[in-house]
Amino acid sequence: MQKIMIKIGVLLLVVLSFSLLTMSGLNAAPKENIAADERCPVCGMFVAKYDVWITQIRIDESKVYCFDGVKDMMAFYLNPKAYDGPEQSEMSEIWVKDYYSLKWVDGRKAFFVIGSDVNGPMGHELIPFSSRAAAEAFLADHHGQGIFSFDQITAETVEKLRAGSRMKGMDK
Repeated sequence: MQKIMIKIGVLLLVVLSFSLLTMSGLNAAPKENIAADERCPVCGMFVAKYDVWITQIRIDESKVYCFDGVKDMMAFYLNPKAYDGPEQSEMSEIWVKDYYSLKWVDGRKAFFVIGSDVNGPMGHELIPFSSRAAAEAFLADHHGQGIFSFDQITAETVEKLRAGSRMKGMDK
């Protein structure tokens, strides 16, 4: 009987450990299948058309917002109520694609180049990178103006980038 209780205890520990890992976000992953009719909640563009620029904010397993670039994602993140979004505290994951590798990167850990000669689907864009070294190389090669961490991006910076690039009827 004691051996059975030990086995049950070990099994419960394994299940509890797996549950804690899942809840802590260590198994986090971006949404892979973006529907052709999915629109950016900020500008209204169809995001699947611009696969290399897609960014995401995950709320939970059933709700993911997709954007056609970092600047619209940041507009949403910095002022979610303007786009009928949830509070920042409810945004569990943020995903961007590294410009060079096109691999998904945790947006909160990425580096972003501003003011380069590379444009996104709607003009000027924050270009994401998984490392500072890659961002610095891009900055030099593409005449960028600066490198930001996620927390350094402000609403003012985003609005300057978005000026003149809004789709008609999307002036929130």
